[in-house]
Amino acid sequence: MKTPYSPRNQYLVISAIGQNPIELTNALCRACLESRCSVVNSRLTRHEQHSALVVQAGGSWDALARLEVSLPNIAKRENIHLTVVRTEQQDSTEQALPYIVYVNALYRPDILAELCQFFSDQQINLENIAYESYIAPQTQTMMLNATITVTLPITAQISWIRDQFLDFADSLNLDALIEPWRPQLI
Repeated sequence: MKTPYSPRNQYLVISAIGQNPIELTNALCRACLESRCSVVNSRLTRHEQHSALVVQAGGSWDALARLEVSLPNIAKRENIHLTVVRTEQQDSTEQALPYIVYVNALYRPDILAELCQFFSDQQINLENIAYESYIAPQTQTMMLNATITVTLPITAQISWIRDQFLDFADSLNLDALIEPWRPQLI
């Protein structure tokens, strides 16, 4: 997703892992605020006893420098693991069509890799992946559920890609669907 462009803004992508999701989120959001940076984008997920938080912070170069300097102390004090990368506004990308892929299947450890390989082979970009395995309450069978947002080149023949994907999914015995992305109305 595009962020508002300002020629003065630069960005930090902060990846953090910690045990308490509230403290993790609070510590990083407060650090951004105190450094005069803004949280442009953020995602939090829980993984058993740990949580992972990815924050894209935006601001002027000096605000980001203040934030970078404060992060090691926060990591030590809050007992969190941090990775920080400076990034810039993405150059204008080619126009593309956003599509969403839904997959539900019996769990197999190779399925996510196979899905990624399919999209790579078709030169389709990945934008977002939500993937989880779970035990079906009705049958106690290990299952997986994946939701993947992709972007198709505007020159792509959509019906051909859809047919290729459905053939691919059938070959792996996946219950799958690919359809245009639509904004979620609240």
